[in-house]
Amino acid sequence: MASWGYAPHNGPDKWVQNFPIADGPRQSPIDIVPGQARYDAGLKPLTLKYDPGTSNGILNNGHSFQVDFVDDANRSTLTGGPITGTYRLKQFHFHWGASDDRGSEHTVGGTKYPCELHLVHWNTKYPSFGDAASKPDGLAVVGVFLKLGAANPQLQTVLDGLAAIKTKGKQTTFPNFDPTILLPGALDYWTYDGSLTTPPLLESVTWIVLRDPISVSPAQMAQFRGLLFTADGEAPCCMQDNYRPPQPLKGRPVRASFK
Repeated sequence: MASWGYAPHNGPDKWVQNFPIADGPRQSPIDIVPGQARYDAGLKPLTLKYDPGTSNGILNNGHSFQVDFVDDANRSTLTGGPITGTYRLKQFHFHWGASDDRGSEHTVGGTKYPCELHLVHWNTKYPSFGDAASKPDGLAVVGVFLKLGAANPQLQTVLDGLAAIKTKGKQTTFPNFDPTILLPGALDYWTYDGSLTTPPLLESVTWIVLRDPISVSPAQMAQFRGLLFTADGEAPCCMQDNYRPPQPLKGRPVRASFK
């Protein structure tokens, strides 16, 4: 696979050269315009049930860092909301900016947040994550905005793991973590049909973007930015601005679970 990243020579505006689907009909992220999102009374509440025992490892993949979950049995699942059936948690990761006025992938009425959390789930009607990732209903990603404010002790548990994975390719164990502690108190959401926001940009994601953000402090944002895109022995390059800008809506409906 061709290398991609967030630098001028291989960043989001160049991805279409190797991944033509980048111009496809259901690309993500988008700008969510609250006044244009239609309230849908048929949308169910979200049910996220995560087993801390499935939390497995934490990895710097050179684009972000992610916390991976054991892929056995339906112990950490997402049901309800706009989806049908059971989706299993695969991993979560973040996107963030070099400064606090940018970093989130989705925007709300043009407003950016400094960071966005993505919890990635796959539809268990398919045999594996790899199979599901290419199907129109294969994946469901819950997006959570991080808003500058007080230090977030729940988030700090994750950030404490970053010291061991400062450079690309580093990974370590990350046991007994329950991602529900990273969710806001209310789970009102917007939803639309979209794609992965990183190559291969597959158009297989039901997006569920939570309305309410969680807090993050300036010092905690500095911990995100302390990671490196680069591996040991390479000229260090700080991991920041690892987000894709909003893509054209192309007539897709955006629905809201709330009035």
